[in-house]
Amino acid sequence: MDTSTVVPFTAPLPSSPARDGFDASVAGEPVALASSAERELARLRARVRELSAELVQAQEAACRHVARELHDGVGAELTATRFALAGVETWLPAGAPPQCAAALAVANRSLDAVCEASRQAVAELHAPSLEAGIVGALAHWTGDFAARTQLRTSFVCAADVRLTRLPADAALAVFRVAQEALNNIAKHARAESADVRIETSRRHLTLIISDDGVGVTRNARSRLGHFGLSGMQARCAAFDGTLRVSARRAGQERGESGNASRGTLVRARFAWDAMLAHAPRAARHALQS
Repeated sequence: MDTSTVVPFTAPLPSSPARDGFDASVAGEPVALASSAERELARLRARVRELSAELVQAQEAACRHVARELHDGVGAELTATRFALAGVETWLPAGAPPQCAAALAVANRSLDAVCEASRQAVAELHAPSLEAGIVGALAHWTGDFAARTQLRTSFVCAADVRLTRLPADAALAVFRVAQEALNNIAKHARAESADVRIETSRRHLTLIISDDGVGVTRNARSRLGHFGLSGMQARCAAFDGTLRVSARRAGQERGESGNASRGTLVRARFAWDAMLAHAPRAARHALQS
């Protein structure tokens, strides 16, 4: 997104006899306009960051609430159901039709599947442990994702000391974007592999998630899920970043030319200045010098 400000040049005004055609007030006007536009742009950017951060905080609060409800409410009911089915199996007469035992077996398998899905949902809704930093958290989660989905999954990360010093809110934003993108791959992409990569430059951290699935459909929101996409965008915007979702072309990641669509490419960019803003001052100075 181009956020530059364009100040139009004005036609020269009539000359002033007293000043040989030079009017200081007019000459200074474009500079004043540019300064005013820059201040307004800075104010709007700050407001976007503020609103995006509020949205992210609300989403995290909702995640914690749903996780508690699943664990305490749904979890308790599932446990009660499991005990009830065990009781029915125990009390089933020896001469009961075989269909009864078969039905109980189906119910137990379904209950096992629901319990596992509930457990996985609670695990994903809870904020991850970031004690090992964003690199450790993503390495662990992508490994678990690969084992759970049977997708070939790789994680490659730049060697950048700033990654080890990210404040918790910034690390969580990067993690959640990667988590949402990978979950969308598992649900919708019909892919065989997924790759996660972190690249860094002087100004930005860029998170890149790609797959070899069906690619972006005409309606990208239905592909990613409306709330999932808006949440990813908000997490990027909270740190002066952007989110871009596009079709991944054959050979794109190797710099080759190709036209055949081979999956989806998600690029989430975060500004270092915004992410390190809440780091201790001494650490921030050391990382930026």
